[in-house]
Amino acid sequence: MLLTRPRMASSTPAKGGVLVSGGHPGDPEYGCGGTIAKFANAGYRVSILYLNRGEKGCGTASVNCGITRTREAEDACRILHAIPVFGRQIDGEAVVDNAAYAAFDDLIASQSPELILTHWPIDNHRDHRAMSMLSYNAWRALKPHCSLYYYEVTDGDDTMMFSPTDYVDITAEEPIKGNACFAHSSQSPDHFYKVQSDVTRFRGSQVGYTHAEAFVRMSSSRAHPLLSS
Repeated sequence: MLLTRPRMASSTPAKGGVLVSGGHPGDPEYGCGGTIAKFANAGYRVSILYLNRGEKGCGTASVNCGITRTREAEDACRILHAIPVFGRQIDGEAVVDNAAYAAFDDLIASQSPELILTHWPIDNHRDHRAMSMLSYNAWRALKPHCSLYYYEVTDGDDTMMFSPTDYVDITAEEPIKGNACFAHSSQSPDHFYKVQSDVTRFRGSQVGYTHAEAFVRMSSSRAHPLLSS
């Protein structure tokens, strides 16, 4: 598919809901936090759905870790003007079965999205792969009136074989994205945000922006006006 440039957010009237799903607190922020900010600033209602609460992401599994990462996610969502939503799965123990499909079908449908952004399914982390498949299944029921795009996280480390179809200029939103990512203070943002910034600079260089986030549109999904020209 040809690479396409997105319309600017200021030219798009406020519409409905956008759902951004990720495996853990921090994944949506790092992967497409600039785009989240752009949607929110354009008047969209943005929900960020986390598969789990990151219970094992502080070195050792603990209730306190889940509490810490939940608070960090809530702080990040306040910065991005998004609504945090949490699934009931456990960090590192992702399950994709009939019960999980049914639960996430209902949870995602309850947000009434006109657009879903989720992990690219070829990924080294099982939680990322699971969230991608659960989101895809929910989208199938919403397909007539909902678009589906995939985002990348630390390309080449987690996300693999990602070839973008669409780019969003996040140069203006990059400082907001940075603040949201640094809200996840337990997750070494000094290291990981530099990695992700290198990705957005590279994606920007591909289409003439300082910073850009890249996406793959599901081939049978309708294009969304804020992500495609």
